[in-house]
Amino acid sequence: MHQAQVQEWGQAPKYIEANESAPGPDEVRITVLATGVHQVVRSRAAGKHYSSGTPPHVPGVDGVGKTDDGQLVYWFSMERGTMADRVNIPKRNVRPLPEGTDPVQAAGIVNPALSSWMALKTRTEGLPADLTVLIVGATSASGRVAISLARALGAKKVIGAARNKTVLGTLSLDAMVVLADKPEDTDWSSLGDVDVILDYVYGPVTAHLLASLKSQRLTQYVHIGGLSGQELLLPGAVLRSKNLTIRGSGPGAWRMQDVADSIDELLEVVKGVPEQPIKLVKLKDIEAVWDEPVSAGRLVVQP
Repeated sequence: MHQAQVQEWGQAPKYIEANESAPGPDEVRITVLATGVHQVVRSRAAGKHYSSGTPPHVPGVDGVGKTDDGQLVYWFSMERGTMADRVNIPKRNVRPLPEGTDPVQAAGIVNPALSSWMALKTRTEGLPADLTVLIVGATSASGRVAISLARALGAKKVIGAARNKTVLGTLSLDAMVVLADKPEDTDWSSLGDVDVILDYVYGPVTAHLLASLKSQRLTQYVHIGGLSGQELLLPGAVLRSKNLTIRGSGPGAWRMQDVADSIDELLEVVKGVPEQPIKLVKLKDIEAVWDEPVSAGRLVVQP
């Protein structure tokens, strides 16, 4: 059997031979068909995520494959790396893939979909019908999928914010805000009332957004990613002058059991998400392609 393995933090994963162990009594053996190289996968593989552990490290947190009895399944696990020919996964983390779902699309988008899904499901409360959702970082892989998920969960109006006006124009948005090179130059005046902000950018962009917010009703802000930075300097006056809640979403803010409880519903929704851009690579080539930029969409690895 072969797997990808990071032997020292900072190095690209290497394609190596590995011993294969039999599944335990509470595990299922899965022949891997596809596994995604998500942002959390890269962060863990660099030793920069709080769940990285110690090297050697097998990258990957989810994937699509077949069980020994031929069932097509999706699985997720922060405990076991997934970039291998076969993996043994706890049964509690394995779900049947809905019929008609493209395995490669599922491997590429379920994890980014989880970011907005869990934010909306577990980090907001009392949302009104026909809500308005602002997605900051809407052209990212996670942001693109969030558009469809927000609508599936009741959004009547979805606003996208990102730097690339051309790409924003190709997405199924009701309105858009183009982020300026200097965050303070971004014009947020067209927003109006916003019920939920899903933020993949953070940093100075978010500071200017929250200071500019004019919503007349409660706005629930959820931090998901930090494409523009990991720190936020926010004057206290912003908090005192806005009807605003601020939360984060990620493992720790919600439990893995929360994921398990809602993953079947998410898989059904993902089945209907428009096809997303995917770059396919072979597991044997992982070291060569690891540091190559992916201009759009998600890198997906196949054995």
